[in-house]
Amino acid sequence: MSSLRTKGSFFKFYSWIPLIVLFVSVLNEFDFNYLNLDYFSFNFPFILIFYFTLKDFKNFDYFLVFLAGLVNDTVVGLPLGISSFSYILICIFTSYFRNITIRPNQIKDWFYFLFVISLINSINYSILTLFFSFNLILMSYLVNTFFTFLFYIIFVSIFKFYLKGLND
Repeated sequence: MSSLRTKGSFFKFYSWIPLIVLFVSVLNEFDFNYLNLDYFSFNFPFILIFYFTLKDFKNFDYFLVFLAGLVNDTVVGLPLGISSFSYILICIFTSYFRNITIRPNQIKDWFYFLFVISLINSINYSILTLFFSFNLILMSYLVNTFFTFLFYIIFVSIFKFYLKGLND
């Protein structure tokens, strides 16, 4: 049976899918306004960045993550560098966690993810309200953190399936 590694260009494309999905997700900036759900949002780039940084994925370059943050700021209309700062902080916290972890555990990763996104969202909220005088609703940040935390487990199973296909 031939693996993806012997298929050449298809393997290269397949190995770059996480970064392609990251850029599509920051360009798309989807929301659920058409469903009339007031309190539902989650931050897919946070999940993607955390997971692939935690797994030390070789094609997940921090510079490209930084550029994705700049693209996100442009699309959303935030001051340039806020999302990049958030994304790089996630990379830093996750790489630190990866280096100190002796036995990886999905539940520990999940709760560490909650800590990281809570910290990142609180830093974002503080910077945007104190320095840039944005009028933000704290409840939307709390809802975003909660649903991002919940959806992490769902996306981890999808990402594991992807990495299994990459390693076979």
